Amino acid sequence: MSKNAPTLALAPMLAAHDAKVDLRTWLAVAAGLLGAFMAVLDIQITNASLQDILGTLSATQEEGSWISTAYLCAEIVVIPLTGLLARVLSIRAYMMGTTALFLVCSTLCGSAWNLQSMIVFRMMQGFTGGALIPMAMTLVLAKLPPSKRAIGLAMFGLTATMAPTLGPTLGGYLTDLYGWPSIFYINWVPGLLLMGGIAWGLDPEPRHWALLRNADWIGITFMAVGLASLTIFLEEGNTHDWFASDFIRNFAIAALVGIVGWFVITLLRDEPFVNVRLYAHRNFFVAALLAATTGMALYGSSYLLPLYLGQIAGYTPMQIGEVIMWAGLPQLFIMPFVAKLSTRVDNRLLCSIGLGLFGISCVMNAHMDTSYGYDQLLWSQIVRALGQPLIMLTLSNFAMQGISPKDTPSASSLFNMTRNLGGSVGLALLATMLTNREHLHSARLGESVSMLAAITRIRLDALTAGFSANGIDAAGASRKAMGVVDLLTRKQAYMMAYNDAFLVMAAVLFGCIFILWLADGVKSPSGGGNAAH
Repeated sequence: MSKNAPTLALAPMLAAHDAKVDLRTWLAVAAGLLGAFMAVLDIQITNASLQDILGTLSATQEEGSWISTAYLCAEIVVIPLTGLLARVLSIRAYMMGTTALFLVCSTLCGSAWNLQSMIVFRMMQGFTGGALIPMAMTLVLAKLPPSKRAIGLAMFGLTATMAPTLGPTLGGYLTDLYGWPSIFYINWVPGLLLMGGIAWGLDPEPRHWALLRNADWIGITFMAVGLASLTIFLEEGNTHDWFASDFIRNFAIAALVGIVGWFVITLLRDEPFVNVRLYAHRNFFVAALLAATTGMALYGSSYLLPLYLGQIAGYTPMQIGEVIMWAGLPQLFIMPFVAKLSTRVDNRLLCSIGLGLFGISCVMNAHMDTSYGYDQLLWSQIVRALGQPLIMLTLSNFAMQGISPKDTPSASSLFNMTRNLGGSVGLALLATMLTNREHLHSARLGESVSMLAAITRIRLDALTAGFSANGIDAAGASRKAMGVVDLLTRKQAYMMAYNDAFLVMAAVLFGCIFILWLADGVKSPSGGGNAAH
């Protein structure tokens, strides 16, 4: 038997070209997609409830950032491992087992008694839930025939775009009604449905424990250290002032050594646990690069708008959710049409239109002022909702074009890993940019808000008179007036920084259109993204 025989033998058996899809298979695929949605949702769902969580756990805002960082670290590490673990345990057993553990970890998160226990439980939750993202894509590709794969990938795209959008909405709603632990306990509903769907929809398969003995544990170790360190570097860098901190420098070095070591070791092995050589395929590389970039914009817009609405507009979590949901709900209605179009139109054209619409929505948000709210943001959210499905489905088609059955799990893992890393990079860059641009605009506005300027003196005199009329002594009224002017100046500086960030995202998205056309044209009239044209 050849050296590659075990991998080939355990590769997913792709459905025949026009095979009929029975109810069991559809149920299994739907269960897998529900799992991916749940895993992505849990990245964002704590954002709207973070203040309540920190208050209960007696933690500061800086310490609380580790609640998200712990989840993301574990998630990004497990994603490349899913192909190996699914071959060892079988897709059915692995998905049911990791979902059961995810539910237990979710319950522990809701019962956390201090910050340290919450961080540990969130890390466990990320490690068990992160596997559900690539496994959903693998199920779509392995169980659906080419003629149905476009709709399957369209549904998978929805999990990537809608979950970050609806996360703050659902988190705010549950927290307001039932308290923050409910955002973790709610996972039992989709989790049990997932386990039931997988149990009924997939047949049991034998285990292959020998693959663990022969696995590339050195490469796995380098991968885990590299990706976890990179995530910590990106998530905590802005808080610690980047390379001014020994803490951040050490993680940057560990990330570089780990990732370079992982790639070198993997390239030297005939049978790696995940095939990074796929990045050498032009279409896969372009798709992964654009997935990272659009992940940056997707998570970036889901980060900036709620932050603006809470910080500048003074919206409650529920009100923020009502605005953000318009970037998600329309996608439910247009995704079937996008799937149909992908079988008839060059996917480069569709993706270009999607990137253009997403970029236009960012331009629409780049001209906000402090009075912007639901009415002013509605149309930009709808334009974004029209663009995102065109991007996510077509990028999946590009990524999987020409990928052999044995490399399907690797392609799914690497594609989703790259997209998530892009989101982490985007959030890190945007957080840093907001801080720097706010300082810059504050300094420039401060030069204009001078005691030598007549308009400033008039404003201060009016404010001082108002405070004095309410019984405050002259010195106190003057101090409060200065404080109000300073607050208004900083608020305007933040507003300008938000606009700058949206302009940068728009420029990046428009630039991606040119990179996209380096890929070969792809349609999926009957091949679900596997037919090049």
